[in-house]
Amino acid sequence: MARYTGPRTKKSRRYGVPLFGSHKALERRNYPPGMHGDKGRRKQSEYAIALGEKQKLRLMYGLLERQFRRYFETSLRRRGITGEILLQLLETRLDNIVFRLGLANSRRAARQMVNHGHVNVNGRRVSIASYNTKIGDVIEVRNNAVSRQLGTRGLNATQITAVPDWLLLDKDNFKGEVKRIPSREEIAPIVNEQLIIELYSR
Repeated sequence: MARYTGPRTKKSRRYGVPLFGSHKALERRNYPPGMHGDKGRRKQSEYAIALGEKQKLRLMYGLLERQFRRYFETSLRRRGITGEILLQLLETRLDNIVFRLGLANSRRAARQMVNHGHVNVNGRRVSIASYNTKIGDVIEVRNNAVSRQLGTRGLNATQITAVPDWLLLDKDNFKGEVKRIPSREEIAPIVNEQLIIELYSR
């Protein structure tokens, strides 16, 4: 499956947030990233700011432009606040649920776990990272040595990270459940999603 494979540290530094889970990328420097960083930062236009918000959200969830636009179009068709629905669609992706449960220490690692067939949903193996989970879905690391080893490694690496209230984790059985769809406040987005909606609506 296609995914972003470019320089991650530079992207995180550019937007000033840990897009890929590591805070190391945000080491403070008095110049922007890139070979011409010493020329300083220019004042951004409204379009550039909105584009930056979209790029941050797209990169954080590991999506390419076509995939991200598809999420926007889906959220546009649904009843409710488009920006919040967009965030909820991204947050309930299977790879993100695996990450939020702490079964992997990054979305990238979670995506790899799913793509390699280490995760079951409601007792059936699902190897599609973008699989849309629903309320009541049970997500479980498959019961074999390799899968459980990956799950153990993820839980050990994320043990100090709290699992969101809208998810339920059973560590002993490497299992989690989607209790409800998260609200915008629970997702606590690093972007202004309204600017993204306005960008695509032009």
